[in-house]
Amino acid sequence: MRVRSWLASTCATNSTLEPTFSFSNNQSQPPKRLASDTSSSSNSTPSTTSTATSSVSLQSNLSLQTLPSVPSLQKITPETLNVSSLCVNSLKPQQNHIPITCLVVQDNLLYAASSHEINVYDRTNLSLVDSFNDKDSSLGSVKSVSFCDGKIFTAHQDCKIRAWKISSTTKHHKLVTVLPTLNDRLRRFVLPKNYVNVRRHKKLLWIKHADAVTGLAVNDNNGLIYSVSWDKSLKIWRASDLQCLESIKAHEDAVNAVAVSVDGMVYTGSADCRIRVWGKPLNEKRHVLVATLEKHKSAVNALALNDDGSVLFSGACDRSILVWEREDSANHMVVTGALRGHNKAILSLINVSDLLLSGSADRTVRIWKEGHDGKYICLSVLDGHRKPVKTLAAVRENDNDVVSVFSGTLDGEIKKWQLSVSPCSQDIAKMNL
Repeated sequence: MRVRSWLASTCATNSTLEPTFSFSNNQSQPPKRLASDTSSSSNSTPSTTSTATSSVSLQSNLSLQTLPSVPSLQKITPETLNVSSLCVNSLKPQQNHIPITCLVVQDNLLYAASSHEINVYDRTNLSLVDSFNDKDSSLGSVKSVSFCDGKIFTAHQDCKIRAWKISSTTKHHKLVTVLPTLNDRLRRFVLPKNYVNVRRHKKLLWIKHADAVTGLAVNDNNGLIYSVSWDKSLKIWRASDLQCLESIKAHEDAVNAVAVSVDGMVYTGSADCRIRVWGKPLNEKRHVLVATLEKHKSAVNALALNDDGSVLFSGACDRSILVWEREDSANHMVVTGALRGHNKAILSLINVSDLLLSGSADRTVRIWKEGHDGKYICLSVLDGHRKPVKTLAAVRENDNDVVSVFSGTLDGEIKKWQLSVSPCSQDIAKMNL
């Protein structure tokens, strides 16, 4: 795996013209691929499409200041905070160059997807608790892991989503079903209207993804699961019976990331350089396009929302993290500024309380915090990985000043960091006066 070739292929300038939007499920062109996704499914074909403007090379595109038209949101002078960070544990890869594709913390467990296998660790000491999906390598690599309605959902390179449960007797993970479910397929396979063209001379049921499923997001408030794929689509599933409710052609290229807010607003980020916002109007049955957010100049790789959904963070190959905030007069986001510091592509973003964490192809993790004036400060740079940081997970411990951070890289390494952020003693004294 060569990071240089991956960045060169994904950090390309696309046409700035807004395409005509359609809810058609037809997949007329194969999407671009991310180099961090090295395995391929039987349904995948290499991309041969070209945009109206030619791709700009990595060197010429990124030698300029990143997104110079977007103002910086970073503080010049730091806040009065005590910040400490320490790598407290590290898991070396069991096999060379098998990337960690997804890390997720659930209760006291850390789920780590590596190729087709999902390892479950005790998050306190990183001792192995269970491994599942490790018997069949033909399923393709695991792209995303999420949790809903007492089940574990995994998104795969083979175009499917799998649902698992922990056995009450053995405490091991057992496969429950594969999405779309057999019942869902049987209900629809007879009627020709349920089929869509996905490639020349090939049709599929609209409830099926036609390429690797790259991301999952869950909204516990409405009991829905959202999946995105290289097939350019967004699909919406009901958690209670695992039925596919909607399929939307969301973008003009591969969709790499999805996030959903507590109020049900859905955000999708794509290799077409755009972020699209989807909402379900009151008394409507289907989601509609609310807005298209265009500021990035290369593929959008990662999205994260703050706790109340009022701020969206997006990371792309252009090295910047854009901060989008909801306007009082609108129900969508507008860009307010950029966070700069990484010198290569942003690969992962997560938000934990008042902290934003970013992982990059420059092999570092940065910790950001918003101040009272709306500006952000980079509290710490976690340095020590030998390869790009593909995925992050974090949890705030019982001691609210301490955050445990887990980072996974493209060479299969997992590190656990302990981050402590607290006010300086003199500030605490002032507050007590």
